[in-house]
Amino acid sequence: MKATLILANGAVFHGRAMGAVEDRVCEMVFNTSMTGYQEILTDPSYAGQGVVMSYPLIGNYGVNGEDNESFRPWAEAFVVRHLSPMGSNFRCEDSLGSYLRANHIVGVEGVDTRALTKILRSQGTMNGMITCAEHFNVNEVMRKLAEYRVSGTVDRVTRPEKEVFPALVGQKLRVALMDYGVKQNMIECLRKRSCEVTVFPAHAPAREILAGGFDGVMLSNGPGDPADNVEVIKEVRALYESDIPLFAVCLGHQLLALATGAKTHKMVFGHRGGNHPVKDLEAGRCFITSQNHGYVVDAASVDPAVAQVSHINVNDNTVEGLKYQRPNCFTVQFHPEASPGPEDTEYLFDRFIASMGGERHA
Repeated sequence: MKATLILANGAVFHGRAMGAVEDRVCEMVFNTSMTGYQEILTDPSYAGQGVVMSYPLIGNYGVNGEDNESFRPWAEAFVVRHLSPMGSNFRCEDSLGSYLRANHIVGVEGVDTRALTKILRSQGTMNGMITCAEHFNVNEVMRKLAEYRVSGTVDRVTRPEKEVFPALVGQKLRVALMDYGVKQNMIECLRKRSCEVTVFPAHAPAREILAGGFDGVMLSNGPGDPADNVEVIKEVRALYESDIPLFAVCLGHQLLALATGAKTHKMVFGHRGGNHPVKDLEAGRCFITSQNHGYVVDAASVDPAVAQVSHINVNDNTVEGLKYQRPNCFTVQFHPEASPGPEDTEYLFDRFIASMGGERHA
């Protein structure tokens, strides 16, 4: 069946339908990863977005029940050059095409994704609509694209109530993790470091967290414009004003920056993929990182009396990490838990463990 992608700039791409057969409007972004499509689809940070994979062959190792980063996929749409009709891997349980259909994800294959990526890179992330209709009203499509905005996504992806995950090896620490759209492997990285992890809904009050006897707090990744989360930012500020160790990733990094007076802005096309070079300024080393974000902290807005830039993106010099003057508080924009991506920066979890003393408080 024919499928068409119409972008807000008027560009039209024709291909073949895969997944759900319905009209879908979303923000179109591109990802440069060669693998990890299942983790990408189930990353809550993609809520409200359609993902264009720049690598041409997708689906060649199928899907399985172990690689999900959430209980369901969150991407609205998926666009690829070539969809492998079957997976070849000893862990394969189903094809990607069947997975997309079962989870009502709209998709298009047969698209020149390199050309599409070049448009999104040069003209910026923009809204798009996928339709399987043979005929459509261009003016009506453009109206829908102009009206669409990614909003309310943190409320959509966060869990409704707290959940406790026991340590995988002898428990030494208890960590409270704020779920703004957390990926499962972030939880697992703490569990395998002897942490019992209690995951809280995004709007859990700071007083509840601080009264829980936790050794540290982690602020998770998540979707959307960080500035939209006004009430959450107030609770993050209260956590910051305590003396509990804090570690924040991606959206959590941005929320803490906003809570302490810095500003954020939307990037032209963002960073999404498993191959982004980041320099740790203190260590003087460059690491390859996994990233998924469309907003960034303004370096000039960071008060040096509050924090200093600890990591920068080697490609564009944007802020990738902050080290706060307040003891035991640091944040990064990239994903140290990877999934998918390199595991170069898992050392940050060890740094967080060290900031909590490496053992239970008395």
